[in-house]
Amino acid sequence: MAKWLSISVLVILLDQITKYFANTGLVYAEAVPVVPSFNLTLLYNRGAAFSFLSDAAGWQRWFFVAISLGASVLLIVWLRKLKPQQWVLAVALSLVLGGAVGNLIDRLWLGYVIDFIQLYYKGFYWPAFNVADSAISVGAVLLIWDALFAKPKDS
Repeated sequence: MAKWLSISVLVILLDQITKYFANTGLVYAEAVPVVPSFNLTLLYNRGAAFSFLSDAAGWQRWFFVAISLGASVLLIVWLRKLKPQQWVLAVALSLVLGGAVGNLIDRLWLGYVIDFIQLYYKGFYWPAFNVADSAISVGAVLLIWDALFAKPKDS
């Protein structure tokens, strides 16, 4: 269990450190080109993925805090029940847990999530995201991979 939680802690630390540098080193909503199709752009997301509910009256902060706390507890319980051979699933859950807690910290202390990674192609801009969001996305892909390809004895 400790090695899986250490992945989550690493994600949380990387997430919070990069958000600190983005928040202190970038000007809000000003794109800083890094390479073609990749900018650093400081944005604050009061909603969830793709700014879902960001225009709500403020209640969404506590709604997303409650969801994050509940999901984190469930992920920890799930991690504790895994067999040693279920390492792909354990890594997936650890990444999702670390990402959820990373964004939860922002919501609790700031009332919004700091996003700063902006990808684009020609005129299409993907919604800005952060390290926590990336960890959640990679974890979700690994969850799907595990569901599709894990041996029945490993499930």
